[in-house]
Amino acid sequence: MDPLPIVLRPLPRTRRTALTHRRPDAPTPPPSPPADLVVRGRVWTGDPGRPRAGAVAVVGERIAAVGSAAELEAWTGPDTRLIDAGDGLVAPGFHDGHVHFLQGGFQLARVDLRDADDPEAFARRIADHAAGLGPGAWILGGDWDEQRWPGAPLPRREWIDRVTPENPVLVTRMDQHMALANSEALRLAGLSDASSAPAGGTLVRDGEGRLTGLLKDNAMDAVRRVVPDPSPEEADAALERAMGWAARHGVTSVSAVCVSPLELEAMERARERGSMRTRIAAYPMLDRWRWIADYRESHPGDAWLRVPGGKAFVDGSLGSGTALFFEPYEDAPGETGLLVTPEEDLRDWIAGADAAGLQTAVHAIGDRAVALLLGLYEEVAAENGPRDRRFRIEHAQHLRRQDVPRFARLGVVASVQPYHAADDGRWAERRVGPERLETTYAFRSLLDAGARVAFGSDWTVAPLDPIAGIRAAVTRRTLDGEHPDGWIPAQKVSLDEALRCYTREPAYMVHAEDELGTIRPGLQADLVVLDRDPFEVIPEALDGVRVRTTVVGGEVVHPSHGGAT
Repeated sequence: MDPLPIVLRPLPRTRRTALTHRRPDAPTPPPSPPADLVVRGRVWTGDPGRPRAGAVAVVGERIAAVGSAAELEAWTGPDTRLIDAGDGLVAPGFHDGHVHFLQGGFQLARVDLRDADDPEAFARRIADHAAGLGPGAWILGGDWDEQRWPGAPLPRREWIDRVTPENPVLVTRMDQHMALANSEALRLAGLSDASSAPAGGTLVRDGEGRLTGLLKDNAMDAVRRVVPDPSPEEADAALERAMGWAARHGVTSVSAVCVSPLELEAMERARERGSMRTRIAAYPMLDRWRWIADYRESHPGDAWLRVPGGKAFVDGSLGSGTALFFEPYEDAPGETGLLVTPEEDLRDWIAGADAAGLQTAVHAIGDRAVALLLGLYEEVAAENGPRDRRFRIEHAQHLRRQDVPRFARLGVVASVQPYHAADDGRWAERRVGPERLETTYAFRSLLDAGARVAFGSDWTVAPLDPIAGIRAAVTRRTLDGEHPDGWIPAQKVSLDEALRCYTREPAYMVHAEDELGTIRPGLQADLVVLDRDPFEVIPEALDGVRVRTTVVGGEVVHPSHGGAT
């Protein structure tokens, strides 16, 4: 029999359950007032003290009680809203540990090249998009993936110049570390065949030294600087689209990285209007750590919007050939990748931010980048003294074996994206060879070493879909179907572990484990109802599981109308 429902902390005074001293054998009085919402069904709580339950009662924005359906019947009053999960599963709302949130909202209204299967489709989609624009309007977006194309040629500006003579174009590769600019965009940016690449970036040239239009990492900044900023109204609309997309996928909170001041202002406006449907931990760029520290003084944050710290980059990406390795690339023997940020700058930013009490989230993909960052974290922690800092390494994609245990020893959280393993597994061996693959996306090794591992999507680099990420982590199957038993199957994780890494662990990562990430009385009522119980589905069929209902702060945010009675 399930134990009786437990209330761990009092609810707000205006909605507090009546508690009185009574004899041990006296019957439990009914709660007063009754619950605003009761969700019934199979409940996976994510709470080690009580991993399973049959119902959740919500009063106001918070979980009031967790127990069996019979035990929580007393919480149901005439105005209580009921959600019945049926054969599905109730779980804590998903927390995506790494997203480019407003960029995702903008991308939903821009040209989409993610599933363009050949160069002709690539050019045709840009032409179709240009046809609906006036002269001078920028064409942005993209998320193209040359690995989908026969022979995997990289795009060139000649592909699109003819169809975009009056519209500047900057469309990014899916990893956001390489972009294609057309001739008009290069002209506006002042880039020519005589231009030199900046530190940490590459201007790709053809055999005769002419610019192809491809820009890698810091070289993209020259064009980005001449792209007009969105208006406040456009930013607000992008945030609204992003929150709607998140709710549709059961994502109730996110770590939003690379947040610009314009984006943060849009988040502030939504918070002031009371229109937030997604909880956001926002990380502006770390080089502005002094500004972030000042901002936090006047904006301490709340359950909807907080700014824990800043984001920086060590290197680029594997797909763009700019991830930083100790050994050369297999398919480019003279290349080891790029150090996107000078090491001395990284150290100064991390040390200064840490001394100011900020959290640092730093992108590192290649094994040399990860090792360098772990070393910097260790130095800074020793210099600034002990505290609960929860350093983050974003992606932590390629690891040396000796660096795996350093995560747990240093208290560094691995902020990783399992969908990338399903994607990169199609072609990564050509880049780095079989030996380095053994500790690529090493989720199992990190967990076994005692590291904290938080899952995310990296949207828009990958889909904002926790179910797709969970399936990738559990099965290690690649998108091309070439690894039915899993790509590097030794790194698979269990379904229970994958759910924890998408709920409890990302909440811990942003210092919010006392508010989010598990279904426990007193915590925020952020819940997702799945249409099937993933524990009753074979792992290979997890992609058939759908989100039926999403609840944030006790309010049903997906679907907008329905899903409850």
